[in-house]
Amino acid sequence: MLPRRRFLSVTGVCTAATAFGQAVRPLKAEASTGLAQAGFSLGFSLYGMKSIPLAESLAFCRELGYEHVELCLNSGFPSEPTVFSAQSRMATAAQLQQLGLAVPCLMVLMSLTADDEAHRKSLELISAAGRLAVDVVPAQPPILETVLGGSPAKWPEQRSLMADRLQDWAKAAESAGTAIALKAHIGSAVNSPERLLWLLEQVPSPSLHIAYDYSHFQLQGMDLEQTLRPLLPRTRFIHVKDSEGTAEKFRFLLPGAGGTDYVKYFSLLQQLGYTGPVCVEVSGQVSGQPGYDARAAARQCFESLNGARQKAAGMSGRN
Repeated sequence: MLPRRRFLSVTGVCTAATAFGQAVRPLKAEASTGLAQAGFSLGFSLYGMKSIPLAESLAFCRELGYEHVELCLNSGFPSEPTVFSAQSRMATAAQLQQLGLAVPCLMVLMSLTADDEAHRKSLELISAAGRLAVDVVPAQPPILETVLGGSPAKWPEQRSLMADRLQDWAKAAESAGTAIALKAHIGSAVNSPERLLWLLEQVPSPSLHIAYDYSHFQLQGMDLEQTLRPLLPRTRFIHVKDSEGTAEKFRFLLPGAGGTDYVKYFSLLQQLGYTGPVCVEVSGQVSGQPGYDARAAARQCFESLNGARQKAAGMSGRN
């Protein structure tokens, strides 16, 4: 429970949100209806809005119709724990409350195969992220989400170390009162559902969950349903983006710009009863390109994905 003095400080600053100069707008009617029917919320990761001030990013995402955002705690981002001041956190908490915008997850960048010093810093980051989560969303602190590092070819030799260090992560998360969603990645040692589930079996902890991202499995020729079904029971967070190419040579794309059938995807989520966040992740391969427009990307992704959500919800209603 938040101490009374801290609670009053956070709630008392809510009126300061108007200083951002952003009017609160209701969710677009079609987005609100889609949420009610589809069951899951649609959001945008601010990993794709590094150059935009945080307050502007939050207001713009809400105006588009997104129901949540993912804050990025990586180096150089405005919500990086070491630069995200107490005053800024309070202002962000007030703005989120005013906008009615959820933050289910915080993106962190850690590796289970890094050296001892980097591992120590990861444990410190987990603690710092746990404190930040409470500062920004005291009523329902977000969990953390990360990839796991390593190399696909080195899985046999790295998996024991990864399991040992994951035990440390779990303990740090429990101490910080948070949880971690682990993400399989095409370029990491944990690049398949089987490897991810094996790792979780080695460290049974209520603080460990799954972040599902089909794009990394799609590049390996894996079927959507065959990867989603075994992982969904422990999935707390879903990233969406498109991809093209092969496991050896690939490129990530904005969701809707590739071959992923999001109507099928969202219909499957409904059938399987998923009610968590579905969050756009703009890959660094996209945001790092000259001329990248974060606002245009967020708008394009929302229009594409919300349209698919509406179609999936309509199909469900007819069944």
